[in-house]
Amino acid sequence: MKQIKTSSAEETYKLGVSVAEKLNKNDVVALFGGLGAGKTVFAKGIAKGLAINEQIISPTFVLLKEYDGGNKLYHFDLYRIEDEEELEHIGFYDYLGVGGICVIEWPENAQYLPECIKIKISGSGSDNRIIEIEGLKI
Repeated sequence: MKQIKTSSAEETYKLGVSVAEKLNKNDVVALFGGLGAGKTVFAKGIAKGLAINEQIISPTFVLLKEYDGGNKLYHFDLYRIEDEEELEHIGFYDYLGVGGICVIEWPENAQYLPECIKIKISGSGSDNRIIEIEGLKI
């Protein structure tokens, strides 16, 4: 596990860009952290690193946003998920391993996750962030 400290949203974003450069098709990235930790900022960095130029927004109310910049990105936000049936209803498990990269915010709300890259972001507001990366060499 690698631990990195970031001091701003920009640094967190840039770390997301760096992580994207190491990802392969079918990778699943699980982003753990509380509200305001920077999960969406990190996801925006991943999108930029995958050459996706669309505006990345948190899919909290729609649960999934799909992006394509030559690389497919499936950005999930499972914050509002209450049970496994909801995941099945949106086809969550059908997206895993279909050639794109899945980035999942609030992955702890999924009962099952395949082998994945785990990123835990600690801190909120104007605090520094401690970002722990497991399953990917940085």
